[in-house]
Amino acid sequence: MRLLLNLLWIVFGGFIIALEYLLGGLLLCLTVIGIPFGVQCFKLAGLGLMPFGKDIVDAPGSSSIGCILNVFWLLVAGIWIFLSHIGLALGLAVTIIGIPFAIQHVKLALLALAPFGKIVRPS
Repeated sequence: MRLLLNLLWIVFGGFIIALEYLLGGLLLCLTVIGIPFGVQCFKLAGLGLMPFGKDIVDAPGSSSIGCILNVFWLLVAGIWIFLSHIGLALGLAVTIIGIPFAIQHVKLALLALAPFGKIVRPS
């Protein structure tokens, strides 16, 4: 079932979401300061490509630097990414078929708020 849902996700927008995060990550990695943020974009791209069957958990031993980077991420990009995923989730939740996809957008939205100190792992 996860495979079918992931394939439907990829066909109906997941591939574009992953490409956007990959492009953002590549652009951020062009500068030394942007590398940590680019790595987080790659994390979001992986989850954005195939979100079904994956969970987000807190990383053990998260540092205070990660907290500071999360605040900076939230102010610069996190809020806008969060709002776009919530808007897509609300649009998908209108139909019964769209509810599983809406749940995945909420998962992506929560990760987009504070990606530092989080790990994406198989469920």
